[in-house]
Amino acid sequence: MTVVPLGPGAADLDVPAVGAGPVAHPAPSFAAALGGAFGAAATALGRADSAENAFAAGRGGLQEMVLERAQADVALSIASAAASRAAQSLSTILGMQI
Repeated sequence: MTVVPLGPGAADLDVPAVGAGPVAHPAPSFAAALGGAFGAAATALGRADSAENAFAAGRGGLQEMVLERAQADVALSIASAAASRAAQSLSTILGMQI
C-alpha cells in the first residue's frame, strides 16, 4: 500500500482509516440540549441584569439595556417552550397503555 501525503491541514480532516467503520459522532442527549438552553437563558439574563445595573449607575446606555433585556426574554421564552413541550411529551408517553 502506498501512502500519499494529503498536504498541510490534512490532519484536521475527519477521514476514517481504510476498513474502519463509519465515524461516529455522538449526538448530544436531550438532557444536555435542554440544560444548554437553560444555561444560555441564564447567561442572557445575567447580561441583561448587568446592563440594567450599569444603566442605573449611569455607566451604560439605554439601547444596550433594552437589547440585552430583549435577548434575555427571547432566550427565556425558548427555554420555557422547550421545557413545556418536554413535560407534555413525557406526560403523553407515561399515559400510553402498553
